[in-house]
Amino acid sequence: MERSRFADRSPASVRFGVRLMPRGGADRVDGVSEDGVLQVRVAAPAVGGAANASLVRLLAEELDVSRTSVRLVAGATGRHKLIVVDGITPEGVSQRWPGLKV
Repeated sequence: MERSRFADRSPASVRFGVRLMPRGGADRVDGVSEDGVLQVRVAAPAVGGAANASLVRLLAEELDVSRTSVRLVAGATGRHKLIVVDGITPEGVSQRWPGLKV
């Protein structure tokens, strides 16, 4: 049986885009952009993966899941990231951040 490229998108996982602003002064979610991408800022600089680690920690706290449930699957070196979160449904994320493309 051929494995689908969306195999990790089960009822208990969701993927979505994030635009990250490192050195943003504080760790917080600013909302959802008009194109359905989550806007996030973190205080950490984009050096040595510090901003990505802060992003994962913040999203885990916001969604009330473990840090290991949040994975950065694309965009490790850029501002635009693709995140996969296990242990939550797309509906759960959409309720938290209306307008987010999941």
